[in-house]
Amino acid sequence: MTTIAAHASSPAALGQRRRPLRTRLARRTWPFLLLAPSLLMLAAFTYWPIVRVAWESLHDKPHGTRESLFVGLGNYSALFADKAFTQSVVNNLVYAAGTVPASMALALLFALALQRSTRFNAVVRALLLFPSMVPLVAAASLFFFIFLPGVGLLDHYLAKLGLRGANWLGDPDIALWSLIGITIWKNAGYYMLFYLAGLQTLPGDVLEAATIDGANGWQRLRHVIVPLLAPTTAFVLVIALINVLTQVDHVIVLTKGGPSNSTKLVLYYIFEQAHENFAAGKAAAASLLSVSFLLALSVVSLKTMERGAHAAS
Repeated sequence: MTTIAAHASSPAALGQRRRPLRTRLARRTWPFLLLAPSLLMLAAFTYWPIVRVAWESLHDKPHGTRESLFVGLGNYSALFADKAFTQSVVNNLVYAAGTVPASMALALLFALALQRSTRFNAVVRALLLFPSMVPLVAAASLFFFIFLPGVGLLDHYLAKLGLRGANWLGDPDIALWSLIGITIWKNAGYYMLFYLAGLQTLPGDVLEAATIDGANGWQRLRHVIVPLLAPTTAFVLVIALINVLTQVDHVIVLTKGGPSNSTKLVLYYIFEQAHENFAAGKAAAASLLSVSFLLALSVVSLKTMERGAHAAS
């Protein structure tokens, strides 16, 4: 018994007991050490700016002074009392309603037509994807020459058909729809990639069973393909709405929010308040509202994708 007790209390036995503890601590510590650089970058360039914007939305810095005054919700009150902000929100809603459904519907149709891997389909995919690779500033500059009244490319071909072109960027009733057309042209091919990936993951036995049961193409699309693509659609919807709120280059290049504020989107309003009117507090309040909306949208989308994944499994 004495020999057994002495062996259990020996340094070698104590080292064997400590080794599993050290191993467990190392296994728990290594993931955090590996994630530390990414977490630091996120904290420095994502979370801290959000905290800073939230702080600035509660303060106001009068023009010509360096001191910030605490105004509480005063910036938010001034924001909702500003008719220009209300108009920008309405414009963004119209812009979203005009671009998101059309872009996603075209993307799904393109993916369904080009899901087979052939050389011809590969060429067409590349052509449809090309607009998404063009920077938005370059695309806006290109469409500036297309939309020129009277001498632009669009009016030139309309004249050949005996039609008269409109003032595409100067008419308040048409200008926003011209920007909507540019956005659809640029984003539909990009969203097509996600639907192509989603179609590759559909279970073939389900589609075969639907065909055997006598379902035609429209019925398979409506009752089988579209429901199974719900997680993909939710993901594309988030990407599309983020683009609606963050893409502003074409507004700056083509219309600068005009004519008569008809193309002023929320992000351009924020840019205008921060860099032209020097109203940093109002710009921060509008930015925080936009970020809050995107965060809520992302949470809802993730829940939808999770439910879709469980339903598919």
